[in-house]
Amino acid sequence: MKLLSVIVPCYNEEENVRDFYDELFRNTSFFQQKDIQVELLYIDDGSKDRTAEEVAKLHAQDERVHLVSFSRNFGKEAAIYAGLQKAKGELVVLMDADLQDPPSLLPEMYGYIEQGYDSVATRRVTRKGEPPIRSFFARMFYRLMNRISKTEIVDGARDYRLMTRKVVDAILAMTEYNRFTKGIFGWVGYETKWLEYENVERKKGETKWSFWKLFLYSLEGIIAFSTVPLTIAAVMGAFFCALAFVMIVVIIVRTLIFGDPTSGWPSLVCIILFVGGVQLFCLGIVGQYLSKTYMEVKNRPIYLVREDF
Repeated sequence: MKLLSVIVPCYNEEENVRDFYDELFRNTSFFQQKDIQVELLYIDDGSKDRTAEEVAKLHAQDERVHLVSFSRNFGKEAAIYAGLQKAKGELVVLMDADLQDPPSLLPEMYGYIEQGYDSVATRRVTRKGEPPIRSFFARMFYRLMNRISKTEIVDGARDYRLMTRKVVDAILAMTEYNRFTKGIFGWVGYETKWLEYENVERKKGETKWSFWKLFLYSLEGIIAFSTVPLTIAAVMGAFFCALAFVMIVVIIVRTLIFGDPTSGWPSLVCIILFVGGVQLFCLGIVGQYLSKTYMEVKNRPIYLVREDF
């Protein structure tokens, strides 16, 4: 009998813990027909509400429910990694607790695994319920990533993904501290089937992803899976060096022909400020890569566990 591990990262999701449990096991009768057992792993990412207590109640009623509770908030990426480490199943699925990842898709996803796919991933074809400005920048991010990175990241991709054990082991082999799971999924490869579905709005509670957090998360992805920003900084440096050399020649020729007028200092100040801004911008790019390297070489644990059952 196979075991399916369902990993559910949670942060302040006490309202959705029970609803997710009910919805999941309402849609897994299919797996009973396939002789597949289910274990449900809630990963509490340092919630400030009663998420852990709600999971504990479920565990007391159903031994298939388990909890890994962090000592503080380490982020969803750490929660995903912890869930993959904890999962024992030959099949592993990642899902959000807010029911935006429909459990009703699981039978179809498993069908593709039976056909020989190594993983089945999902992507949203609509962004119903999202602010238009947020949807616009999300699309621009995916377009940019696929231009500057060799790792393919599908537009609208969700973390909702059913994987075989060899895919999970490949992901666990990537022990980097700065994690961008969507990029890691693409980097490990394997035969993946994509399922499309329309966006499902959150059932209860509010999203934990503000525009600013999504922006910082996008920077994580760019830095983790592309060195193009470093190349841009280098090209800009070479361009301004060449421009400076040309301007030196122009100034020398102009002085020899027309003398040395003192006019033009406002434009000179503007040029100095512009070039100084470019230098700081390029230095910031280098600093971002250096900061990620700094965090990696510290070799700190990705997460710390407060409670585990």
